Amino acid sequence: MTTGSDSEISTYRGQDGALRANRIGAAGLLLSVLAATAPLMVVGGVMPTTYAVMDIVGAPLLFVILGVVMALFGVGYAEMSRHVHNAGAFYAYIARGLGGTAGAGASFLALAAYNALQIGIYGIFGFEVSALLEQHLDWSVAWWIPALVAVAVTGVLGALKIDLNARVLGLLLIIEVVLIVVLDVAFAADPGPQGLTAHAFDPSTLSGAGVGTALCFTVAAFLGFEQAPVYAEETSRPQTVVARVMFLAVGIVAVFFALSSWLIGVATGPDRVVAQAQEQGPGLIFALSESRLGGTFTDLLHVFFVTGIFASMLAFHNVVARYSFAMGREGLLPERIGRASAHSGAPAFGSVVQTVTATVVLVLFAVTDDKPNGDPTAPVERLFTWMGNIGALGVMVLMAVTCVAVISFFVRRGAAAVQWPRLLCAGLACVALLVIIGYALKDFDVLVAAPPGSVTPWLLPSVLLVAVVIGLVWGEVLRRTRPAAHARIGLGNQAFQLERASQAETTGNHPTQNRS
Repeated sequence: MTTGSDSEISTYRGQDGALRANRIGAAGLLLSVLAATAPLMVVGGVMPTTYAVMDIVGAPLLFVILGVVMALFGVGYAEMSRHVHNAGAFYAYIARGLGGTAGAGASFLALAAYNALQIGIYGIFGFEVSALLEQHLDWSVAWWIPALVAVAVTGVLGALKIDLNARVLGLLLIIEVVLIVVLDVAFAADPGPQGLTAHAFDPSTLSGAGVGTALCFTVAAFLGFEQAPVYAEETSRPQTVVARVMFLAVGIVAVFFALSSWLIGVATGPDRVVAQAQEQGPGLIFALSESRLGGTFTDLLHVFFVTGIFASMLAFHNVVARYSFAMGREGLLPERIGRASAHSGAPAFGSVVQTVTATVVLVLFAVTDDKPNGDPTAPVERLFTWMGNIGALGVMVLMAVTCVAVISFFVRRGAAAVQWPRLLCAGLACVALLVIIGYALKDFDVLVAAPPGSVTPWLLPSVLLVAVVIGLVWGEVLRRTRPAAHARIGLGNQAFQLERASQAETTGNHPTQNRS
């Protein structure tokens, strides 16, 4: 891996090593973060799957439980965001708390996890667009064609200004939310045979072997709120905006999804929701919609189900591009990737790298379809399910390690006595996350729908392990051969600004202003 000498990096990044500041405010950031959760995809896909596969009625209560866990995590995470402003977020926090080598390992884990999440979404996008074209226009189009078109569009948008991206994501998100609210009201107004019952919130409904695995399924619905610190360098007031957005996102997701999940059970009847979800799968929502709101609304729901998936793709693409940018800026990836666009201030090279990576993976999945004419379910059963679960597992691991890093960071600074409530929250969150990770690993065959005896449940998580090992080895190489670069891991633009100021004092010149 070639990253250039420390002097080359310093000269180069003094000009382009910062993302453009003041590009996104609290509202735009909140919309971008919430768009990553893909509300319609969660309501239409994750919720029926949780009911069907896990065979439990208390799915709504899972969102409440996970909301508490994520809020506990967010306490320490938000406090860390006040002290560290870096597009590398997770790995930057881990580097500042546990050292540069640990940060390097976390950076490659984050890159692998978020790439997996983002690329997996192309699978379900291609599948849904292909189905819509065949249903309404009688066009038979392979799933990978719309998926590759989406890659190109996402790549173009990802290289543009983040405020433009936020407007696109915000508009699509608002439409999704309005449609779900209409659905919820219709379900509440016309409940199933048992009426408007709160049975799903009874803790006894969570008994059974499937609860732990169900928690793993529903964790995916929350992924997005943790992305807020990635945009810290591009906000006007990162010390307050990032924390505020994170807690708003967690609260909105927990309440909104718990209510929607509950009302799905109300619409079918709690005693029939599992059976109907098993029978109809993701089609459950559309069937319930058509019987109450008619075919036109349901067709509209299908269309915006697809646009919601696209919004999630774009949101995750932006995150991957910024992680790549941060890693390039700090010598963990080739230095060109750590260069911001002079025109838009966006991580254009990071966007290109993610686009190329997604294209390669999609082509590989397309050419390895099991059937001569293409397996119509391959993009969902393999690409979306495999990649989505790899990504979710990786993010959970990052969150657990970040909890430890938060505690270490403040203890090493001598602030434990002041910050102890936040550190306690971080410790509790870490324990809860480790429990969920344990269930995820134990039942990974269920999560990826692998047949008995398959090696897939072990091979897929090993991708994350390989990423961590590569990062740790590279971090150790930097520590031994380029200690100055190793010391900068996790510091982001701050390190280069300090270096430039130091050089200016030495030469008697004032540092030039960064284009942020």
